[in-house]
Amino acid sequence: MTTNGAAWRNWGRTEQVRPKRIERPTSAEAVRQAVTTAAGEGLRVKPVGAGHSFTGIAVAPDVQLDLTGLAGVVDDSEASAGRLALAAGTRLHRLPELFEPYGLALQNMGDIDRQTISGATSTGTHGTGLAFGGLATQIVAARLVTGEGELIRVAPDERPELLPAVRLGLGALGVLVDVTLQLVPRFLLHAVERPEPLEEVLDGWMDRVRGADHFEFYWFPHTTTALTKTNTRLPGDAERRPLGRVSRWIDDELLANGVYRMVCGLDRAFPALTPAFANLADKLTGDREFTDASPSVFVTNRSVRFREMEYAIPLAEVPEALREVRALIDARGWRIGFPIEVRAAAPDENWLSTAYGRETGYIAVHRYFREDPTEYFAGVEAIMRAHGGRPHWGKMHARTDDDLREAYPRFDDFLRVRDELDPAGVFQNPYLERVLGTPVGVRG
Repeated sequence: MTTNGAAWRNWGRTEQVRPKRIERPTSAEAVRQAVTTAAGEGLRVKPVGAGHSFTGIAVAPDVQLDLTGLAGVVDDSEASAGRLALAAGTRLHRLPELFEPYGLALQNMGDIDRQTISGATSTGTHGTGLAFGGLATQIVAARLVTGEGELIRVAPDERPELLPAVRLGLGALGVLVDVTLQLVPRFLLHAVERPEPLEEVLDGWMDRVRGADHFEFYWFPHTTTALTKTNTRLPGDAERRPLGRVSRWIDDELLANGVYRMVCGLDRAFPALTPAFANLADKLTGDREFTDASPSVFVTNRSVRFREMEYAIPLAEVPEALREVRALIDARGWRIGFPIEVRAAAPDENWLSTAYGRETGYIAVHRYFREDPTEYFAGVEAIMRAHGGRPHWGKMHARTDDDLREAYPRFDDFLRVRDELDPAGVFQNPYLERVLGTPVGVRG
């Protein structure tokens, strides 16, 4: 179905556009036809999912492909081996229901599940845990429509040399139609969440991330406490001891969203009170223990709108980098109401993965969406770049292809694949022009 373009904006309210038209394909052939038609008219095409990227990666000035109609399990012939093919527009929050009949689960998840599977993998979404890579590492096969309108399959037995590029392709290589994931038997997580002295957590960082299946922590600037989250994997038939419905609502909705939304508004009106609010939030959150199905532990509902920048740095450099961020905040006298999130991930072989070739620590900074993040993010970005940082593709940053090439050893290999699959730049937009440069077919 085709409609006239309506104004679109992303969740974080950092990007907006009015496409010339919107296509809503419901099949691989409809995607192919949409791409072929647009290319013939000299128009660019961008698929869009849930709009949870903070960058302009999904901005479609010409033709926007709304993939809502491509959802669900499309092939379960390899379910006995733990592999299912999902249509590209499938939302992550639907996966527990879809996987239930097969007794399967994602091996790891991030803390937000509103994204589509294609959007999450294409931008490098990840969780935490040194034994686990980002969501894209779970892709074993994919089908996509190239810039020349060809539907191709990439798998271990079919063009396998393209897999390290296609798994995490930024939407620059084609429109994903479906992806096949390698899943694991469903499992539970024993969660321990508690406040601890920040300096102790930083001093023990390497032991903590190596000693747990999944470890992360949050730090509210202007406090001395880290809110740690340690999750231990248990078999799917282990005893569940979930949070009570009322206590979960109080912690995750009333405090984490309702009260925090009010605090963010007060921060904006009375920035001098931010340290006091930070210490209050510090005292009201954390300190609980429970056991539940993995998605219920990994995922947290986030209804307070924010803007985010996240950098990936070598794992061992996390404590020093965070201390430098803390010193910068103090030196500049900034009042930062949102916590800083710190996670870890295993190295992987996907060419544009932020964890390519190294054990990786992640430091994510946020600001309330009604506040200007420019100065804060720029200052933190300078610190992360000094530590060899790589920016999350779906989160705000100021990098360009000139300096990103230095951060990714296989950057030019990725560009060669881009030039092969989309030589005319059908899938380009201003963001991809900035971070990847111009395809070979449209240069000079």
